[in-house]
Order: sequence, then structure tokens, then C-alpha cells
Amino acid sequence: MDDEILDQSMHVVHQLVSWIASVAIIFGGVVPYIPQYRDIRRTQNAEGFSTYVCLVLLVANILRILFRFGHYFETPLLWQSIIMIITMLIMLNLCTNVHVATELNTKRRSFTDFDWNYFWSWSRFVDYLQCVLAFTVLAVYVTYLMLDSVLFVESLGFLAVFTEAMLGTPQLYCNYQNKSTEGMSIKMVLMWTSGDSFKTVYFLLTQAPMQFWICGLLQVCVDIAILFQVYYYSRYPQKPISHTTHTTSAKAL
Repeated sequence: MDDEILDQSMHVVHQLVSWIASVAIIFGGVVPYIPQYRDIRRTQNAEGFSTYVCLVLLVANILRILFRFGHYFETPLLWQSIIMIITMLIMLNLCTNVHVATELNTKRRSFTDFDWNYFWSWSRFVDYLQCVLAFTVLAVYVTYLMLDSVLFVESLGFLAVFTEAMLGTPQLYCNYQNKSTEGMSIKMVLMWTSGDSFKTVYFLLTQAPMQFWICGLLQVCVDIAILFQVYYYSRYPQKPISHTTHTTSAKAL
């Protein structure tokens, strides 16, 4: 009798832990962007946040959803991708509105101009939507034609998680160009690191496809590199900080 009660208790605990882990996987990825979103709204300054982060995550999660049609993986990971796509569109909308409000140049750039010099630097949110929709339609069409190919499906899965693993590289490059991490939310990067670490462990424990945990480890390494930039540029400033910029940065951090 006691053994039966113990087994039932352990089963309940296991189910509870699994449920908590699933919720953390689904929503944990978007949590780091909450402080960044609030900072941008409060300061009306989006210069410290690279919108290419949004591009990377949109591409990665669209490809991951398509990968599931050829290689099944955990449902929480599917919902994570859907939630992340919605979040990145919200971030893009905010950044676009802020850039338009503060931009001195009156010339408007659009997706339909097909000018690669201004790719992903358009003036309206609808242009980003058009680009994402065009990419999605093309990716769906190619996946539909090649779904019977195991090589294509596995390559698609690798491309999806590898693209996500490169998430931090636009921010890493942005910081390098600016020789500063001002305007970037350190809370966001710390949450990236903790979230990516948890996610990688989750991939290993749930025996997710190999592509997932290998690229998860790479993602953690990029996060650590950005944290090193925070330390380096604060310890060895590369450019003078104006009073105005400092005020904005203090709010952002």
C-alpha cells in the first residue's frame, strides 16, 4: 500500500516537473525581450538593439516549424517557435515606430524597392511583414517538394537550429561596431544565457534531435562572448560617452 502511494506521488511530481519544464520552454525564450521592449518604449531609443536579432529568430523558427513536418519533435518546442515569431514581430513593430519617429531622413524605404543596400532597414512595419510572408511561402513550397528527402529534412533541421544559434551574432557585431554595449539590456543577455543553458539541458534530457543540443551549446558560447563585451567595454571604454547618451544608457540597463 505504501509503495503504491509512493509510486503515485512520484508520478504526480514527475508530471508536475514535466509541465513546469514545458511552460518554461514555451515562454522562457521570450522573457529576455520584455526588459528590452520596456527600455525601448521608455527611452524611445532603439539604437542599442539590433533588429537583425529579430530576423535571425524569425527565419530560425519558421524553418523549425517546417522541420517538424519531416521529423517529429516535442510539441512544447513547436509552441515555442510560434510564440517567438509573434514576439519578434512585436519587437520589430516597436523598433520601426521608434526609428520613424526619430529619423531625420524623410526618404522612406520599402521592401518592394528591392534595394539590398537597405535590406531589413525599411521604414514601415508592413514591409517587414511582406518579407517574412514571402520567405515563408518560398520555404513552404520548397519543403513540400523535398519532404520525402531525408537529407533535405535533416539539413532543414540543422539550418533552423544553427540559424537560431547565431542569434547573438548580430548583437555581438553591433556592439563591436559601436565599441560599446550602451542601449543593450544586460538583463536581456543574462536571460539569454540562462535560457539557452536550460534549453540545451532540456534538449539532452528529452533526447531531441542532435542538431538541437549541438547548436544550443554554440548559442551559450555566443551569449558568453556578449557578456565578455559588456565587461570589456565597461572596463576599457572605446569612445567618450556624452551626457545624453549616458542618461539613455542608464535607463536601458
